[in-house]
Amino acid sequence: MASYLLLFGSAFLAATFFPFYSEVTLLALLRQGGDPWVLTVIATVGNTLGSVVNWILGLYLLHFQGRRWFYFSKAQIEQAQRWYQRYGYWSLLLAWMPVGGDALTLIAGIMRVRLWLFLLLVGAGKALRYIFLVYFTVPLWR
Repeated sequence: MASYLLLFGSAFLAATFFPFYSEVTLLALLRQGGDPWVLTVIATVGNTLGSVVNWILGLYLLHFQGRRWFYFSKAQIEQAQRWYQRYGYWSLLLAWMPVGGDALTLIAGIMRVRLWLFLLLVGAGKALRYIFLVYFTVPLWR
């Protein structure tokens, strides 16, 4: 049970802006003989819920735009919104990517993407990533 919580936690944190890598935990648990499908589901759920944190942050981010400590410039936000409007919500299938994936989920919150659509697309992309990872690594050890 502790290993499942560890995987869930690392997957959750990896989807936020914290520098975690859930793949390392997943591969270690697979190598110890963990059930590939159970581990894939746990990692997918944790990583998807972590992305929801970014989505929620995006929902409320622009409320702080006028503050001195606000990190993003108006030009950066407008550029991100233009990019998102160009590629649309289908880009959320790429939220699993190590570079830019977290930003996509934040922008989805800014753009007020419906939560059900967000969960569907982000969850599908992340699930496919973990399935791919498991499919190509488990045969190496068995």
